[in-house]
Amino acid sequence: MKGVILDIGKFNQGRRPPPILHTAFITHPLCIKHRVSDWHPEAPARLAAIDDRLHSAHLYDHLYHFHHPPLASREQLLRVHSARYVDWVFASAPAGEAIVHLDPDTGMNQHSLGAALHAAGAAIRAVDKVMAGKVQNAFCAVRPPGHHAGRDHTGGFCIFNNVAVAAAHAMAVHGIGRVAVVDFDVHHGNGTEDIFRDDGRLLLCSTFQHPFYPFCGADTVSDHIVNVPLPAGTTGKAYRESFEARVLPALDAFAPELVFFSAGFDSHLEDDMGQFGLTEKDFVWITETVMAIADRHAGGRIVSVLEGGYDLSALGRSAAAHIKTLAGL
Repeated sequence: MKGVILDIGKFNQGRRPPPILHTAFITHPLCIKHRVSDWHPEAPARLAAIDDRLHSAHLYDHLYHFHHPPLASREQLLRVHSARYVDWVFASAPAGEAIVHLDPDTGMNQHSLGAALHAAGAAIRAVDKVMAGKVQNAFCAVRPPGHHAGRDHTGGFCIFNNVAVAAAHAMAVHGIGRVAVVDFDVHHGNGTEDIFRDDGRLLLCSTFQHPFYPFCGADTVSDHIVNVPLPAGTTGKAYRESFEARVLPALDAFAPELVFFSAGFDSHLEDDMGQFGLTEKDFVWITETVMAIADRHAGGRIVSVLEGGYDLSALGRSAAAHIKTLAGL
């Protein structure tokens, strides 16, 4: 089976029905052009590292590729962000060669607004494909990441909350009543928590190093937000034990109809943006374990969206292992 860039709509114009696909790989060229500085860790090379690893591991040709997802619309953004915030981001977008900093960590060049809108649009496209049965699951290789962006704030390299926008789309358009987000980034998904703090239709399960940026989440008390703060130096074994004790029972009890990954690979042993000790085998285990939950309750429907991961070699290997597992290869 050869990998191709597919526009599934074209199949509807032919004599055959659209094929039943398995795993989509969704990205957009503008996501490479978002760039703040030569030293910034959230760099275009992150996506190249994933792409290179998919090719070298002979995985690329086993995925269905969508390289031009649409821009997220204002209506879609306003389901999770305030109008004041969206207007401020649009007004802040620079022209020419200027760089604008929305906060000390999060900047924009002339391509960043488009990249952020296409990143959220990629997650929306993934939901639509999964819900239509065109694919079983999807991975969105996008940047800027999203899980630190709250209803009214940027943070941690994030402009729009890609997973939140897509989850709200699933609820508003596809009638999904129970959405689960499993965030395994080394940093807490504080933006996702902020957005869905009062919305019991979404279960957020966030494992993260604590105390560590963004220095919150450990004291959250909620029946639909399961935060699992873990100390620096947490090994894969300790992580799995905590995941089994805290996350899996919550997921099973919630019985989600659609599952998202906020897929942050900065919890890898080799990534110095955090101090966790996970390896590729642990990401495979997380993926397989959550896939079993999705099979049981959600018809296997999963959308995974890239968050962190800054050591390029570890990121490429880890993302490829995650994608390979999603694809059942």
